[in-house]
Amino acid sequence: MFVRIVKMGFHEEHVGLFLDNFKKVKLDIRNFPGNRFLELYRDKADPTLFFTYSYWETEADLETYRKSALFCDTWAVTKPLFKQKAEAWSVDKLVSLP
Repeated sequence: MFVRIVKMGFHEEHVGLFLDNFKKVKLDIRNFPGNRFLELYRDKADPTLFFTYSYWETEADLETYRKSALFCDTWAVTKPLFKQKAEAWSVDKLVSLP
C-alpha cells in the first residue's frame, strides 16, 4: 500500500465549487477499487490551499483510477478552478502511530 498526496491551490472565488464537487464524488473515489482511505485537508494559513491524502493498494490501482471516467469527469471540473498547477507525490508510509 502507498499514499498519494495531491496539493491543489484554487482561486478564492472557486473554493466553494471545488468543495461542492468534492462532496459529490468523495464516496465514489473512496469506494473505487484499490482505494483504502481518503482525506481532504485545508491549509490553516491559506484557505485556498487543499491537500488530498489517499491510500492505494497498488500503483496499478491508482493508474486505473486516473484513467477512469470518474477521475476524468472530476478533473474536468476541478482543473479549471486552479490558481496554480497541482502537485502530486506517491509515497510509502514508513511509520504510523495510532
